[in-house]
Amino acid sequence: MALQRVLVTGGTGFLGSEIVRALVSTKDYEVTAVDINPPSLGTGTFETVRYVRANILQPEELQRVFDEAKPAVVIHTVGVYQVGDARYGKKGREMVFEINVTGTKNVVEAAKECGAMALVFTSSVTVLLDEMDAEFLNADETWSTGRATTTYGQSKTAAENLVLAANTTDFATCSLRSASIFGPNDPACMPILHQCIERGETPFIIGTGTNLCDFVYVSNVADAHVLAVRNLLNSGTAAGEAFFITNGEPTTARDFCIGVWKEFGHVPSFQVRIPKALAWWLGWGAEWVSWATGAQGTLSRGIVWDATATRYVSIVKARRILGYQPRVGLPEALRITCRHFQKQIDGRSSKA
Repeated sequence: MALQRVLVTGGTGFLGSEIVRALVSTKDYEVTAVDINPPSLGTGTFETVRYVRANILQPEELQRVFDEAKPAVVIHTVGVYQVGDARYGKKGREMVFEINVTGTKNVVEAAKECGAMALVFTSSVTVLLDEMDAEFLNADETWSTGRATTTYGQSKTAAENLVLAANTTDFATCSLRSASIFGPNDPACMPILHQCIERGETPFIIGTGTNLCDFVYVSNVADAHVLAVRNLLNSGTAAGEAFFITNGEPTTARDFCIGVWKEFGHVPSFQVRIPKALAWWLGWGAEWVSWATGAQGTLSRGIVWDATATRYVSIVKARRILGYQPRVGLPEALRITCRHFQKQIDGRSSKA
């Protein structure tokens, strides 16, 4: 039986390379990985995967690649997000919208034009959860979006709307709203948390430290994408739908951090709780210092909001329709991720 063709945009990135790996492991798909960058050390390359360079902001170039690959399904993972103070401000807004929204529009149009039957979009929980000052306890997909106040949340909402609006009987689409992703080669979460150890910031707890939030291991997100591909090509019950994808283990940000630090052999020797109101004013002051010196600090009002908000969602819909079941639990996922990151640190040290 002929293999189904799947094209993955961002196929050499952190998540994209893991999705490619998951697709290859099924032996059911012929995969084309499209990215602006070639495969790099650590992403993994496969003899059965075709790697092609293309820029999603260049429609004609993108269309040529899609027409040549002739995929039955497209998985669109390309996106840009901001970290630190940039996450909460307007700087870089045009660039974020160009890649996340215009780029998605180009991918949808190229997929339809080349005759693809379906498209799976990598969205984010931020389409709902990035509403400043709101609380989200066990939220599900019936909760309306459109009130995100961060640039990233707004851009992913606009992109998701484009994808779901494109759903037809001949072109099935769905959207996977992943929580904060971590895992080996993680470009953001692990480096930031490890830096807290280096800076001596681990004893400080902002707010009560009891607010729950969601995380998800990268291979679990990849599994969800494979399940979505299968669904759209077969029963089609996921067509036109959005799904939250998390590890299904809401935890406090503090417990998550402690779990990471323990893997690096670090446990804070004492704890200092900073009330939310006080932390907000300290964050405001830190923003002024950053503005005056040009050096970005750890604390800001946005960080205080992120650290103290309750934001977790239900994955009941993904379990029911996609058959999603997180295979790797948080404790194991943290062990794997931290050991990989430690090897990278050791490797850099040996070369120094």
